[in-house]
Amino acid sequence: MSPESKKLFNIIILGIAFMFMFTAFQTCGNVAQTVIRSLNSTDFHGSGYTSMYIAVFIQPFPWSFYTASVFIGIAAAVLWTAQGNCLTINSDEHTIGRNSGIFWALLQSSLFFGNLYIYFAWQGKTQISESDRRTVFIALTVISLVGTVLFFLIRQPESENVLGEDESSDDQDLEVNESAQNTMAKAVDAFRKSLKLCVTREMLLLSITTAYTGLELTFFSGVYGTCIGAVNKFGTEEKSLIGLSGIFIGIGEILGGSLFGLLSKNNRFGRNPVVLLGILVHFIAFYLIFLNMPGDAPIAPVEGTDSTAYIRSSKEVAIFCSFLLGLGDSCFNTQLLSILGFLYSEDSAPAFAIFKFVQSICAAVAFFYSNYLLLHWQLLVMVIFGFFGTISFFSVEWDAAAIVARGSDYRSI
Repeated sequence: MSPESKKLFNIIILGIAFMFMFTAFQTCGNVAQTVIRSLNSTDFHGSGYTSMYIAVFIQPFPWSFYTASVFIGIAAAVLWTAQGNCLTINSDEHTIGRNSGIFWALLQSSLFFGNLYIYFAWQGKTQISESDRRTVFIALTVISLVGTVLFFLIRQPESENVLGEDESSDDQDLEVNESAQNTMAKAVDAFRKSLKLCVTREMLLLSITTAYTGLELTFFSGVYGTCIGAVNKFGTEEKSLIGLSGIFIGIGEILGGSLFGLLSKNNRFGRNPVVLLGILVHFIAFYLIFLNMPGDAPIAPVEGTDSTAYIRSSKEVAIFCSFLLGLGDSCFNTQLLSILGFLYSEDSAPAFAIFKFVQSICAAVAFFYSNYLLLHWQLLVMVIFGFFGTISFFSVEWDAAAIVARGSDYRSI
């Protein structure tokens, strides 16, 4: 297998492994609040924080939700930092856009499979029984374990032609020998680099864009499905529509990742047009959701809401908005992965660690306020962050050529 084929193989395996893991993760996130409400326990109020784990739903207890949330947060930080590093070392300046698109399309295929089962299994149900809950989450736990095993198939890429890899093989061998002796020192040095990287102009600007992706991640993965499931006007289909919504979010994500991956080689205009498309698509989605969904849908009781929206609530419009949310999200995330891997190619781990840190903090904040704010206020927050996040991304992309020419601020650390 040629070096280029090996790198592409690694990207595909990385994407498939994440697809299995996130078939469990994203399906869980999409139905978590609906399942929790069906438990009829006040101990679980505010547990949108805990939609990012799986096995504890098999036999849920309050203490297990919050304990698992801590561990899943630690695991996610390690997992996504490793993902960014793997993507970078298996790419160069010509393939980083393509590989980001391939990875994102495979990852977001996870939204299709799990939610397809939810759609058919929960069709016509207004309450989720204990048997239904256990069946779903046992299956999702097994699927996530399959994804974990697949990571062992990723191979070490050839040292040459790796993005940002200028060291000779002798230097690399020396670095490997020293790593066993200086693990703690290197960990401290990486933390120091991350702190310095945080205050660079490029990372501060990209952090605004990243913050927006965290807010909209919470919205489409947890809040919007709950809104759909709370609208009593949708009749007995309201719970199965949660799964259908997840499917169409996945279709939008897959379409975006595939399209931008294929077009990246011939894109003469950089990343800005893709991000501009993403924010326009999201603004259209937010406006339609504002018109189509009752304002109290995110905070409705377990019985749902009979409130009226500005227009007659339509299942078709709700599902179309799901597609738009997924397509817009793929625009932002593929381009963020691409620009981070491009700008911080020499040592990408701190950059991706900051990316995931900011995104996760904002996702947690969004889960907190989603239990208290009416729908239109949640949409307004995302519109504001989306607008400024897009402007900040444009600024970094415009300066990218100059940054690479002089060496980025991070590379001088």
